[in-house]
Order: sequence, then structure tokens, then C-alpha cells
Amino acid sequence: MIPALAPIRTWIFDLDNTLYPASVSLFPAIDARMTAYIAEHLGLEPAAARTLQKQYYHAHGMTLAGLMAEHGTDPHHFLDYVHDVEMDVLEDLGLAARIGALPGRKLVFTNGDATYAARVLDRIGLAETFEAVHDVHATQYRPKPDPAAYQGLCEAYAIDPTTALFVEDLARNLKPAKAIGMTTVWIDNGSEQGPGADRSFIDYTVADLGDWLDTILETPA
Repeated sequence: MIPALAPIRTWIFDLDNTLYPASVSLFPAIDARMTAYIAEHLGLEPAAARTLQKQYYHAHGMTLAGLMAEHGTDPHHFLDYVHDVEMDVLEDLGLAARIGALPGRKLVFTNGDATYAARVLDRIGLAETFEAVHDVHATQYRPKPDPAAYQGLCEAYAIDPTTALFVEDLARNLKPAKAIGMTTVWIDNGSEQGPGADRSFIDYTVADLGDWLDTILETPA
């Protein structure tokens, strides 16, 4: 590994658009089902449902959190509905050996749920790669980027954040990680159009996870 990463003992990965590329367009199918769910259960036209969905996403960190706060939505019902998508766009990209070679623990930290995460990980060949999935239920529905989600993750797995690294495609979700001492890696793959002017909380910006893993594993510490 490169010297700056030698102290890392816990490797934490986001799921969607991080462990698989955004270009496969799985998440847009989930996004569309969120809109459909809101339209059906709140009796809204699709355009109004879409607007409300994005309002809740920006105000609450995720659409579900807004629905729970404003409408008492059952999280299990919502997640079962929105994650009912075909996964044939996903494929095994050969990441298992590379992630497995990282020294230390490996975890998934996602705003989705563990059932959905297990389906994705199985499809992309990573079903046996991670110690655990810390999902939205585990965060008590206070999702990334809520600082409480990161605190809960560290407490649940006895993680010293100063020896942890977090890989994520949404730059805003890296800011709370950096605030508690984690090393941060932003996957700049088009799912988010840049973190804005402030990039001080991003330690590494990479375009492709596999290429980055190859680089750090091949460079002597």
C-alpha cells in the first residue's frame, strides 16, 4: 500500500454506485420506484411525487427519512417496494480478491437495507468479502450524512475512526467521516456532480474503484 494508507485497519465501502459503477444504471430503477411509491401512497401525480421525493432527499438525507418524519411511512414496506428491481445489469468485476487483500476488516455502510445489499453483493461476486453490512435499519433511520450514523457504525463494530477509511460516491457523505478522523475516498464516477468548492474533507479522488485498489495494493508501504 502507499505509505499514507499503511495505518488503515478498517476499510468501509458504500454500496450503490461505489462497489459497482454508476454507469450500469441500477440506481435509476430504484429512484423511479421511489417516485412511484410516493405517487401511489400519497395520491400524487408523478411530477408532484418526484418533486416531493427530491425535497425529502435533500432535507432528510434520504427519501425514506422524510416519508417517515412527515407521513409515518413503514420503512420495511417502502424498502421492499423500491428495491424490487432486476439486477441483471450488474456483473462480477473481479473486486473480491483485491478487497480481500486489503489488510484489516472490511464493512459495507449503506443507506439501503441489508437484504437488498446481500442481493447486490451476491450478484457482483462480493457475498463473502465483507464482515458485515451496516444498513439504514442499524442507523435507526438517521442515514448518511447524519453524524449519528457514523458514530453508530463505529460503536457497533468498535472502530477507531482514525484507522479507518471510507469509500463513497456521494461526496457529501464523506464530510462527517472526515470530521471524526477517517481517511476519505471519493469515487468520482458521475453519480454526483462534484462536492462544490470545499474539497478539504476528501483525501483521495478516484474514477474507478478497481484501478485504485490495484494502485494501493501494488505500491509498497
